[in-house]
Amino acid sequence: MSFLKAEWRKLAFFNYEIDPAILKEYIPYGTEIDLWEDKCYICVIGFMFLNTRILGVKIPFHTDFEEVNLRFYVKRWDNNQWKRGVVFIKEIVPKHALTFVANTLYNENYETLKMRHIWEETNQHKIVAYSWRKDNQWNSISMTTEKNPTAIEPNSVTEFITEHFWGYASVNPAKTNEYEVTHPRWQQYKVLDSKVDIDFAGIYGSHFAFLSTKEPTSIMLAEGSEITVEGKRVIKKVK
Repeated sequence: MSFLKAEWRKLAFFNYEIDPAILKEYIPYGTEIDLWEDKCYICVIGFMFLNTRILGVKIPFHTDFEEVNLRFYVKRWDNNQWKRGVVFIKEIVPKHALTFVANTLYNENYETLKMRHIWEETNQHKIVAYSWRKDNQWNSISMTTEKNPTAIEPNSVTEFITEHFWGYASVNPAKTNEYEVTHPRWQQYKVLDSKVDIDFAGIYGSHFAFLSTKEPTSIMLAEGSEITVEGKRVIKKVK
């Protein structure tokens, strides 16, 4: 049985090309940076969890909620193939229980903050926004897109960003948690306008303050789908 089943919907991606040396201290044991066309990306992503079940059980008041995370991309050579995955700098959710479970069982970097979202639709457009409050200051990401989704092009940066199916979390310099995420291929919406209003230093630390003055390299909205998060496996350094 999968550890978690849910839907991830209306995933808003703000992608930044950065120097991979910035991420050196965050790379879990057994993995290495995964590049697309020799470019290293870090991404802010906001989306909705819907119909969430843990070990098949819906937890009251914990089925539908927002998440915003900052993540980058890694790969791991295993059984004669590359596993392409993500590492989270921080994941923000509005429920303390979610933070406790994720940080305790998977050694992730969750934080609980007040959150809200907007999903609006007109005859021609969709409007999607995710907001979170820290130290009495609201941060937000938002975008306006075309109404109808299209396929994600093969060999595109959008495919690269959305087709990483493993999660990696560092336990210590010689141990990493690995878990699989499954979902079908997603569709995307063409972005017409967007806005980022984030105190990167306040939310993610001074190491990422430079993102406040950097424009996203690309922006995308994926429709999402049903997903599963499987149980973890521990990767250890052989003595």
